[in-house]
Amino acid sequence: MWQIREHRKIAKTLRKASPWIIKEYETWKDLVYCHGPEILKQFSGYHDEKLKGKRDWQRSSRLSLKYRVIYSIDRGAITVYVLEITPHDY
Repeated sequence: MWQIREHRKIAKTLRKASPWIIKEYETWKDLVYCHGPEILKQFSGYHDEKLKGKRDWQRSSRLSLKYRVIYSIDRGAITVYVLEITPHDY
């Protein structure tokens, strides 16, 4: 089992989010908690990928076409740190 730790601003972001985004995020958390972040690669809808540039130590998963969850992994402590849920800029 993996631990999932959320940044303190996640609760505020989720209060403003649509109910279906909250549901997608809860599903994402359940998958990661039970199976680890590697499971996300098996679901093409999440489009899980490593970020580049200043964020090269972080990963991104798609919750919808617009919203992404940005997170990092600490394998030593078996922890996933959710840093932000944000609308993706095109």
